[in-house]
Amino acid sequence: MKKIFKDLKQYFPFIIYSTKSKLKSEVAGSYLNSLWWVINPLCMMLIYMFVVVVVFKSKEPNFPIFVFIGLTLWDFFNRVVSSSAKLVKSNRNIINKVYIPKYILLIVNTFVMLFKFFISLAIVFIFMIIFKIHISFRILYFIPILIVLYFLTFGISLIIMHFGVYIADLHNVINIILKFVFYFSGVFYNLLLRVPSPYNKILLIFNPMATLINESRNVLINNMMPNILLILGWFIISIILNIIGFKLLKKYENSYSKVI
Repeated sequence: MKKIFKDLKQYFPFIIYSTKSKLKSEVAGSYLNSLWWVINPLCMMLIYMFVVVVVFKSKEPNFPIFVFIGLTLWDFFNRVVSSSAKLVKSNRNIINKVYIPKYILLIVNTFVMLFKFFISLAIVFIFMIIFKIHISFRILYFIPILIVLYFLTFGISLIIMHFGVYIADLHNVINIILKFVFYFSGVFYNLLLRVPSPYNKILLIFNPMATLINESRNVLINNMMPNILLILGWFIISIILNIIGFKLLKKYENSYSKVI
């Protein structure tokens, strides 16, 4: 643990510089530049609102916000986990020239995605105000949910990042698995209403994204207390995944340059 904090302190300037560089490179050469970070999620939300309200004529209260919350959380998880399989190989130029703890690369990747995530989240809150959704102090319970989301995503990505060095097709396999998980996470529907019992409760317990998305909606839309035990359980699992991931990287990172 001390080694990790020492590395974070030492490589923090690199993390910030790399994050800014990656964000700038994504919008370099465009006329609207950084405005695209706002336009992209806003357009996606407006498109989904049109599909939900106009095409499917859903009359469920606050259904656009219901969908936006699911999409925002899923997009962060999906992007980080999916890209982690190729993270070491895509940074081979850095790895072959200088030593850098490999999880630093993942931190940079998550910071880039977090920047986009919080822009999307800000738009969600703006739409909540537009839709006149009551906001109370219970919105603070959303913070531990976000913490679990980050640590869960990071832990899974650490492990995938390691095996992605040795398994060439892991990125494709992970994308297939993520698509499967997506449809069982209730991003576009209410698991408790659409999936028959007891399978809906099984999904909410054993699918972490289904849990986090459902509890986020309960806190933000329904002004309810989240399931603390369920959130705590996934936090503990997230910490275990992080420990496994860090140990794998520490044990094998010196051999990565030979493989890639």
